[in-house]
Amino acid sequence: MASYTTQMDAARKGIVTPQMETVARKENIRVEDLMERMAKGTVIIPANKNHTSLDAEAVGEGMRTKLNVNLGISKDCSAIEPELEKVQAALDLKAEAIMDLSCYGKTQEFRQALVKMSPAMIGTVPIYDAVGFYDKNLQDITVDEFFDVVQRHVEDGVDFLTIHAGLNRHTADIVKQGKRLTNIVSRGGSLLFTWMEINNAENPFYEHYDRLLDICEEYDVTLSLGDGCRPGCLHDATDASQVEELINLGELTRRAWERNVQVMIEGPGHMAMNEIAGNMMMEKRLCHGAPFYVLGPIVTDVAPGYDHITSAIGGAIAAMSGADFLCYVTPAEHLRLPTLEDMKEGIIATRIAAHAADIANGYPGARDWDDEMAKARAALDWEGMFNLAMDQDRPREYRESSKPEHEDSCSMCGKMCAVRNMNRVLEGKDIQLDD
Repeated sequence: MASYTTQMDAARKGIVTPQMETVARKENIRVEDLMERMAKGTVIIPANKNHTSLDAEAVGEGMRTKLNVNLGISKDCSAIEPELEKVQAALDLKAEAIMDLSCYGKTQEFRQALVKMSPAMIGTVPIYDAVGFYDKNLQDITVDEFFDVVQRHVEDGVDFLTIHAGLNRHTADIVKQGKRLTNIVSRGGSLLFTWMEINNAENPFYEHYDRLLDICEEYDVTLSLGDGCRPGCLHDATDASQVEELINLGELTRRAWERNVQVMIEGPGHMAMNEIAGNMMMEKRLCHGAPFYVLGPIVTDVAPGYDHITSAIGGAIAAMSGADFLCYVTPAEHLRLPTLEDMKEGIIATRIAAHAADIANGYPGARDWDDEMAKARAALDWEGMFNLAMDQDRPREYRESSKPEHEDSCSMCGKMCAVRNMNRVLEGKDIQLDD
């Protein structure tokens, strides 16, 4: 049997992996075309060798826009079972990825349960776990201890790691010299910034990047290079520190590819709509076409409680302009750990954004779904509409909550329903508007 270390290595050697076959079938693409993009690094298949329940998905050039859901336990919400219920709900709602952001409590127990039950790709942020796992002051965590946590995560089977390796001391100096309104809002970025400042030391993941690549290559784990300087408000978008970090990530991408380690780049953040397309182009140029994974972007700062909407607007523009992977945002963003209902709202909003972008980008077959819905609407086929709906429950609930007098209409229009009347007229029937 031919040997390979990672999916990228296999693609470069012309070896078709089972994961590639799965993706080629899902994306309706020739496996040879898929391998060509993987060899270049413009498409990734995150697939840890230890994640045996994985149903592989691809992220990147020409692929359907993918969706990630953030979950995890914290000090205030440390119970595992409620989060596992959210995991199952996220899977039922067709999320392609789940990020475990756990930072306190039985994090490994939760992570292992998540990997075991999830066919979706799994990501983590090891530095979150390090702080809770060692239960000591951040500045006292050693370089070896940081890497021990990374090792533990990959052994447990996570498919991609968010590592804020591009926030080095030079970039930190730019942050300090700048005039940001919200400084650093990335949790991982702020932890590393603090560790560097207190210890007067370089970012361990930047300084010892080859050590990180050794681990990723061994387990075929994808690096999701984090944006520690992502903007936390519109004012801070596309500033010097954000761009400087992106330049660093481009160089780190090249180094990873030299080791056949797959990479995606994480992006903003909060950003005005008119800046989004330019940021997508900039990432693709500076990071050599690596897949782009964005949070939002959130397009206005004044809608707490509704940021699933502000981010879906930004996400649709971003994915239409080159982003490959959207991280959901819930109505609880900036406010609390999301509930199950918050999570559902965020998933649906982000799926709408992803699907709308796939249509705009001409992804093969994307609009077929919409055309089927149009046919069901034209036929006033309510059950057909419900079955085709992205969320089947809510339209059924709305319909049941306000039943019309006539089944071939809704309670808003009644006999004045345009679809009903056009159907009847074109069939040569009386529309009978009067009672």
